[in-house]
Amino acid sequence: AAGAAHCSLKAKRLLLDARFEGYKLSLEPLACYQLALDAAVAEVALRDDQYTLDHMRAFGMFNYLHLDSWYQDNVYYIDQYGRVMNVSVTLDTALQKPREVFRLPADLTACDNRLCASIYFSSSTWVTLSDGTGRLYLIKSGKRGNSASEKWEIVFNEELSHPFTIVHSVSFVKSDKHSVAVLLLRVEKDELDTKGSGYHIALEWVTITEMSKEGDHRYEIFKRRVLHGKSVPHYAAIEPSGDGLMILSYKPFKFMQDEEDKIEENIDEKVTNEKKDPLYYWQQTEDDLTITLPIPQDIVKDDIKVHFSPDNICVTLKDQPPLMEGKLYSSVDHESCTWIIGENKSLEISLIKKNEGSQWRELIVGDTRGELIIDPSQRSAMVESLMHLTSEVMNSNPDKEKPPCNAQELEECDAFLEDNASLCRFDGDTLKITHIINLGSNQYLFSVVVDPKEMPCFCLRHDVDALLWQPHPDQPENMWEHIATFNALGYVQASKQDKKFMACAPNHSYAALCECLRRVFIYRQPTPLPTVLYNRKEGRQVGQVAKQLVATLEASDPILGFQATNERLFVLTTKTLFLIKVNTEN
Repeated sequence: AAGAAHCSLKAKRLLLDARFEGYKLSLEPLACYQLALDAAVAEVALRDDQYTLDHMRAFGMFNYLHLDSWYQDNVYYIDQYGRVMNVSVTLDTALQKPREVFRLPADLTACDNRLCASIYFSSSTWVTLSDGTGRLYLIKSGKRGNSASEKWEIVFNEELSHPFTIVHSVSFVKSDKHSVAVLLLRVEKDELDTKGSGYHIALEWVTITEMSKEGDHRYEIFKRRVLHGKSVPHYAAIEPSGDGLMILSYKPFKFMQDEEDKIEENIDEKVTNEKKDPLYYWQQTEDDLTITLPIPQDIVKDDIKVHFSPDNICVTLKDQPPLMEGKLYSSVDHESCTWIIGENKSLEISLIKKNEGSQWRELIVGDTRGELIIDPSQRSAMVESLMHLTSEVMNSNPDKEKPPCNAQELEECDAFLEDNASLCRFDGDTLKITHIINLGSNQYLFSVVVDPKEMPCFCLRHDVDALLWQPHPDQPENMWEHIATFNALGYVQASKQDKKFMACAPNHSYAALCECLRRVFIYRQPTPLPTVLYNRKEGRQVGQVAKQLVATLEASDPILGFQATNERLFVLTTKTLFLIKVNTEN
């Protein structure tokens, strides 16, 4: 990340509501429909050796319901017989039974270390599918959601060693060749990790490309790249063009290179880690600066050339390249500057500051080869100047106008463990990080596909609100755009200790979360009131109100899947699919 651009997320003030008063519980009935499944969902329980938090996040909290964002209200799940089942909704009161669109060729139960089978819809006609045993399928589906035109046909399938789940995939055309890039996730045993959990996370970026050989068109793996990290990524997605990758994670990821590259990398690391002696030493007073530069024993006065200017300095020995050259931190009185050869065969340069009293942070701008020496009297003065910022007594003056923040006033829901997550953009060619954002206290909440032709959006907590961000990899100046705000949702969700999944409508009209069992909470955006309502405390008219709705499902099985569309919420349990009608129109 050394050469990466450090960026920040810029919230749009027009999308923030400082006067939001909270959600009002609404008792309006929600239409809830249920569909019995022919066979149970292919749920895979965690094994005894999958005991870490990463295993729980990657596979224990897996969403078994897959939303096809290319077609409206179209969801899929995989049942225990390896059948990919589809539910496409046009009319809630006339729900069709789930229909089989594809059957996995392999017997899933025969594999002891299998994971959850997973699907990702790369485009309106292409699907990537994993059976959970380590085999990847690329499928040409035709237009989905319509039984007449939908026919799932395998065009590529290959065993890719250890089992994995699919995180994301995209379909694109480059140089007149069609490709599908897919991102796979594994939690692998790490023999070298003796102090941590003993596991690391592997993200494999596989590109499958159409190859033409003697008139025969077939799909083959064109490129495989692997990243390793120490925590399951909250968000990982490939850019629509296939040129880059974005990862939001608690701990950083990096590409694993070939053995030769690793050796070179280790050599470079050793070179950089070896501490070199400073080229020069410098110290300063309020009026001047003194530079001490060691020189070879055979150098005499005539071999030294020191050029002073108001903002620059240049030191050369004999006819060699400049030993020290560059722009000074601040201006000097160049006519008063001098130099001499000291006793210990060192060049001593004296610079007179133009602005007396100013403290220089560095001598030459961008030059890290020097070392600043601070004498004890200067150190004491610095400590004294900072004394007013510290105290030996907790809250030593509680009656002053602005008392310090008291951590005891924070509620439990204001704290979360991962306070140093980062969002990184990797370049597909150089495999280096090009952009990085330190998210600090902006807790990750969920991701959602707003436009299937764009990258998935991610939702972060900002103070009490939840802000939705749309990545734009083709716009370096506006790579992450704030597109919507869910008022106070960051605070509200933190109080729901049993929450399992979160989602929102692609048109941002509502956000929703579900608990592990039965209960679903829906938070609508503020809407204008049909009647006049006054805030008694402030004596002003309230123009709009945000409503909270609660739905309780008639099910004893745990919730396994959760997806939101503009009109409906889909909730999957082991043997039932529930549809909750949230909006009557888009």
